[in-house]
Amino acid sequence: MPRMIYDYTKSILERVSFAPDLFVKELKKAVRNLLPHEIEHLRSWLLFFTKEKPELQKCLFVVERN
Repeated sequence: MPRMIYDYTKSILERVSFAPDLFVKELKKAVRNLLPHEIEHLRSWLLFFTKEKPELQKCLFVVERN
């Protein structure tokens, strides 16, 4: 079940990646709802996903402080 939540979170983040403010909002929800090891996986995925999206790289502070 938790893996489903992680996958769902990634799909939501991909869908809202056009708007950095929505992206941060969904990222904060993800940090509240995911388990610590899932947040680590999410952090790795975010580094890969935002590599080509400089407007989203500044949003990574949400997962860096946890």
